[in-house]
Amino acid sequence: MEEITDEIIATKVKQGDIDAYGVLVERYENKLKKYGQKFLSHKEDIEDLVQDVFIKAYTNIQSFDPTQRFSPWIYRIAHNAFVNELKRKGRFSLGVFDPDTILPFLTAKETADEATLEEEDGIEMEKILDNLSTKYKEVLILHYFQELSYKEISAILQIPVTTVGVRISRAKKQLKQYHQN
Repeated sequence: MEEITDEIIATKVKQGDIDAYGVLVERYENKLKKYGQKFLSHKEDIEDLVQDVFIKAYTNIQSFDPTQRFSPWIYRIAHNAFVNELKRKGRFSLGVFDPDTILPFLTAKETADEATLEEEDGIEMEKILDNLSTKYKEVLILHYFQELSYKEISAILQIPVTTVGVRISRAKKQLKQYHQN
């Protein structure tokens, strides 16, 4: 039996099937919490914002176009919520991440155990990412951590697909330059 798509479920919700919304919440809750960790460090803040995202998505479900993919639509709502929270708090703070995703070229100069290397790479990654502007951090997080396509990132950030590619390319260039210094 084929799994029902998010878009079909969203259409059912638009038609008044309130219970169907629970399926969408179940599918996206952990994904959005994980996404929130890339922006915020306090678990409670993330959980509260994710709940707000689901409330906002439900309230605005009539604006969802079922001919489009659901995931970029809900990620856009989540992205706005997280960025607005960062602006409200006045900082851009990254949560837990895997440094090898973006910077596989980081290597230790001496041998050490794996946990020590991961911790050092994590600290180094935060320092490096702190030197990038928000627009570059956003595309890297969405592409490498959330594994979204350029087209999906384009929809979330409301920028052209070519701009997504340019920003990722420039961010990588800046990361390499920083690493060489």
